[in-house]
Amino acid sequence: MKYHHPLQQILSRTSQYWDRDATRPAVRKVFGKALQCRTPELGAEVYSSKNQELVLYHTCKSRACPSCGYRGDVQWLRERWAALPDALYKGITFTMPDLFWPFFRDNPHLARALSTLAAEVIQARVSVKYGVRVGVIAILHTFNGKLEFNSHVHTMVTGGGLHESSVIWVSRVFYDRDLLMKSWRKAVIALLRAALRAGQLRTELTADQMEEMLTQQEKRWWSIKIQTFGDKWHFLQYAGRYLRRPPIAQRRITWIGERTVRFWYKNKKLRRRVYVQCSLEEFIDRWTQHIPEGYQHAVRSFGLFAPRALRQTSATIFAILRQERRPRPKPRPWADSLKRDFGHDPLLDHTGKRMKWARRLAPKASR
Repeated sequence: MKYHHPLQQILSRTSQYWDRDATRPAVRKVFGKALQCRTPELGAEVYSSKNQELVLYHTCKSRACPSCGYRGDVQWLRERWAALPDALYKGITFTMPDLFWPFFRDNPHLARALSTLAAEVIQARVSVKYGVRVGVIAILHTFNGKLEFNSHVHTMVTGGGLHESSVIWVSRVFYDRDLLMKSWRKAVIALLRAALRAGQLRTELTADQMEEMLTQQEKRWWSIKIQTFGDKWHFLQYAGRYLRRPPIAQRRITWIGERTVRFWYKNKKLRRRVYVQCSLEEFIDRWTQHIPEGYQHAVRSFGLFAPRALRQTSATIFAILRQERRPRPKPRPWADSLKRDFGHDPLLDHTGKRMKWARRLAPKASR
């Protein structure tokens, strides 16, 4: 069977390793779907003209498939761009010491709380100082370039806010990095302490060792990065790259052997590419830890951008800013998407004639 991308090749060579009862069901599901992508096992649509017949196998739409995630990313970008007002935006990234990464890797229920903590820290600060509500989009990232588990939260925040009176838009809000850092640090440590005392923290450390480490980290400086975006498109493009795709781009995989794989990542300190080589099984293990359970959203919205609040205040915000609300864009037909993004119309035959849908092929059972 022909495979379409490097990640699919790796999955095919390691199927006996991950396709077993010991593997999380969510992992087996997304890996299995990605392995079937664009194969007879998912069925196909047939288009034809007088001169040619084209068989297009169905895609898997799996989080482990780099090609399937692209169209979903584009549609998400279009919908968010239409829903959000044109205004100043801030990008705030909340990180933590690497000593904490294993705790959130081994305790997924705690990792899921990080986006909420980041949003609450932001909203509390601006509410106390300015008496306004802001919109927050939070994205939990769990990986770095080496595919290690590195829990951090990227947020997109309005540079201004809606006053409590709901009739005034405060155009600029100042986000103090040091105050945000202290609040974030306090919230994360409190979360870990609460889980420890409730017996809900999975760790090899004893309670005394854990408490000693938390006490030490309370005095440490944590990195908080704040960026200013002149428009919303910059942040949305950045966020969209990681929503429905694997944690590694297939172009970074340079070699796949019988037992090993080699890929590169950009080392920011060295300012150059660094190559990593590991066994296929280790690569699968690194990849697996970044696959969430089913029906978990990578992006969460808070404050003015929360679904309920957005329905209630969106019209008010657009009216105050004297902007026209945009309708929700409809998904583009797949052929139009390919033509627009890649300059190729897949429904033209070799003579330039347009092919039409002819029939559907049922999925074939795998052997």
